[in-house]
Amino acid sequence: MDLNGLIVGLGNPGAQYRGTRHNIGFMSVQTLLEEVERGNSRAPEQLSGSKFNALLWRIQIPGGGTWLVAEPQTFMNLSGDAVQPLMAWYRLKPEQLLVVHDELDLEPGRLKLKKGGSAAGHNGIKSIQQRLGTPEFYRLRVGVGKPQNREQVIPWVLGRFGEAERDIMNKTFPNIVDAVIRFAVDGPERAINVVNTRKK
Repeated sequence: MDLNGLIVGLGNPGAQYRGTRHNIGFMSVQTLLEEVERGNSRAPEQLSGSKFNALLWRIQIPGGGTWLVAEPQTFMNLSGDAVQPLMAWYRLKPEQLLVVHDELDLEPGRLKLKKGGSAAGHNGIKSIQQRLGTPEFYRLRVGVGKPQNREQVIPWVLGRFGEAERDIMNKTFPNIVDAVIRFAVDGPERAINVVNTRKK
């Protein structure tokens, strides 16, 4: 299978976590799949990801090649246990990986695309870095804001968006999809220049 890379949306499996801030990666991936299905003659193809403990699809991005898309079905802090075996099985390099995840240090709706760097307390990213043995993969950080009290971080990320935030995020999903498609079509560096300079 000739692949350009792997796009991973992070989150926690299970109905109780659906729609939470920590599951923004899952929501982003689902929006991407819907957009690909709408705008492409080839619909996303669901693959068996059970041996990787992930939901898995193969998609065609016009002008951007063939990509795997995954939602790890481990819990967030074990995301690397799904991502690393997928990367190894399909013989992908770290620079072919794009991970979409929530980011406390960005206001809701703000996006930042980067390669490498610290996990900054994000357990999903930390797990992937540990399992791959390197931080040198790409991350699309999706701002979800943070609580005033640092002791409230866990309830915050496992909580759902308020009405105003939900409106902002609904307007942000098309930008997330655009960022992923730019990454695939134009390459990481050009995508970084566009995504990181765009106003919210």
